[in-house]
Amino acid sequence: MRIMGLDFGSKTVGVAVSDALLMTAQGVETIQRKSPGKLRQTLARLEVLIEEYQVGKIVLGFPKNMNNTQGERCQKTLEFQEMLQRRCGLEVILWDERLTTVAAGRTLMEGNVRREDRKSYVDQIAAVFILQGYLDSLAFLKQQDGKET
Repeated sequence: MRIMGLDFGSKTVGVAVSDALLMTAQGVETIQRKSPGKLRQTLARLEVLIEEYQVGKIVLGFPKNMNNTQGERCQKTLEFQEMLQRRCGLEVILWDERLTTVAAGRTLMEGNVRREDRKSYVDQIAAVFILQGYLDSLAFLKQQDGKET
C-alpha cells in the first residue's frame, strides 16, 4: 500500500505518492482544471492514479492561515476532502501545509529551474513536502513506540 499526498489549489492539484515502504515521497503530476468548481475530471484523474499506484490512504494539505485560523481555502479543502472520500472510499487525512508552497518555490529556485517553468512544478513539489511531512511523522511515531517496549 502507498500513500498519496495532495496540494489542492483553486486551479491545480499537485500529486505525490510514497514508495511502497512509506519512507519517501515522489512527485507524480500537477492536475490542471479550467475553473475552481469543476472537480469531476480532477476526481476521475485521481481515481486513475489511486488505482495505478495502489494507494490505500490520502494526505490532503490543509491551508491554515499563519495565525492558525481557517479561511475560505480551508472550507474549500474540507469540501474537496468529503468529495474525495465519497468518490474513492479511502481515508483522507488533513495535514497542515503552511509554507509548503513557499518552500517548494525556494527549492525550485535553488535547483536553477527557470522562472517560467517553476509554476508548472510548484504544486507537485508542495505535494511532496506535504506527504513527506506525514511520512516522517509516521516514522517518528513508530520509533517512539519501539523505545517504549
